Amino acid sequence: MSIISVLNFTPTSDEQGERLDKAITARLEAASRVKVQQLIKEGYAAVNGKVAKASYRLEDGDAVSVQLIDAIIAPDVSGEAKPESLPLDVLYDDDDVAVINKPAGMVVHPAAGHSGGTLVNAILARWSQIAFVGGEGRAGIVHRLDRDTSGVIVVAKTEAARLALMTQFAQRTVQKRYIALVEGIPNTLTGEINAPIARDPQHRKKMSVIKGGREAITHFRVLQTYQNHSLLECLPKTGRTHQIRVHLAFIDHPIVGDPVYGRRKQTIKLGRHFLHAESITFKQPTTHQEVTVSAPLPSELAEVLERL
Repeated sequence: MSIISVLNFTPTSDEQGERLDKAITARLEAASRVKVQQLIKEGYAAVNGKVAKASYRLEDGDAVSVQLIDAIIAPDVSGEAKPESLPLDVLYDDDDVAVINKPAGMVVHPAAGHSGGTLVNAILARWSQIAFVGGEGRAGIVHRLDRDTSGVIVVAKTEAARLALMTQFAQRTVQKRYIALVEGIPNTLTGEINAPIARDPQHRKKMSVIKGGREAITHFRVLQTYQNHSLLECLPKTGRTHQIRVHLAFIDHPIVGDPVYGRRKQTIKLGRHFLHAESITFKQPTTHQEVTVSAPLPSELAEVLERL
């Protein structure tokens, strides 16, 4: 295991009194609590300059330093992925980073049942040099989108760029903006959903709001209301699996077309859920200039709004 980056932070008011392992896990989008506990056990986490235990309770003013190792923050992607010449809508491209407009229906990583036709397969065909960024077959992926979520996804083209971007995600400085059409009309025009998320113990393929789960925060703003639906801007401050979908269902405004968290009887037949990663803002790894990349709303979603 090699150290590839360092996460430094001071506990927020919400994190004060929290266990060290839980606070670190909440800040890392691609790490399980079990792996974080292993990280701490092996001495990679310090508080105020001293190696700390997983059970340590954070206090106001504590200086936390975590040495991140590849096994913790690198995405789990098969090394057997093969290049496939698939269409790619490239929105931004420089020597360090590419931003792609992923279509709904495309899986990001090869997995059981999806060995081909994935974003990783397409990336390997377009930029063969990315194949070993992050390790064999990882193809520079630094974050994820659900299969039926369309929109912007960032790919690192060098190892240095990947480490810089992963640090930005861990420090929560990357800004992501999503557009969602939901059932019903919220009581407020703006709001914050602060509800922990964990895997549903009854349905292992689903996530759920569960006490003791990983911290999850989503801000939302109503952009437009219709007779029985609302168009929302969603700004996730954390990156939990299915976070926006779970949070909107939690406040009883599930995303239109969501077969997992949505209404049993869908009010609009769509063939996908109405969730689009509209834009992402990050610092370019070499120049450190702020970059914002946007993806237009797909035609099938725009047509739904026109009908409404």
